[in-house]
Amino acid sequence: MHKDLMEIPRRMRELREILEISALEMSRRLDVSLEQYEQYENGSADIPISTLYEVAGILHVDFTELITGESPRMDSYSITRSGQGAGVDRYGYSCASLAYNFIDRAMEPLLVTLSLSDSPAPLVTHAGQEFNLVLTGKVKVTINARDHILNAGDSIYFDPSLPHGQSAVDGPATFLTVIKE
Repeated sequence: MHKDLMEIPRRMRELREILEISALEMSRRLDVSLEQYEQYENGSADIPISTLYEVAGILHVDFTELITGESPRMDSYSITRSGQGAGVDRYGYSCASLAYNFIDRAMEPLLVTLSLSDSPAPLVTHAGQEFNLVLTGKVKVTINARDHILNAGDSIYFDPSLPHGQSAVDGPATFLTVIKE
């Protein structure tokens, strides 16, 4: 795992210990095995974005604080310049939060860049609602084991409590996702 990405598991462990939550309790609350959770925390396994959101909630910190180590500061508006979103790289894709510096966000807009991969990311679930708008390329969105191919300009709105995932088709792709938990 890249050195900067090792900061996320370090923060997870540190915050968990401060709150006196055991690794076993975290694994139970995340509905993963203790072994899987320990791999997240020691940096030997990639942590799905949806799991990072759940971890932030359990640890009572903003997602931004978990991934950057800094708290959001803006409460009227927040501008994110091109290429400057707070990001995480996972499973062959990168994710940049486009409103990371806004306090008490009601939703999370993310710019996701997918690379072509032989092994797609595992399907995930999370609370709330999700919207995806394909900006470039072609994206396969899998929801409940059903594949939907979206081209640039296409969008999908769905219930993310259903197992879902996105992957690039025929080359790199980018999409905007807005998650409301």
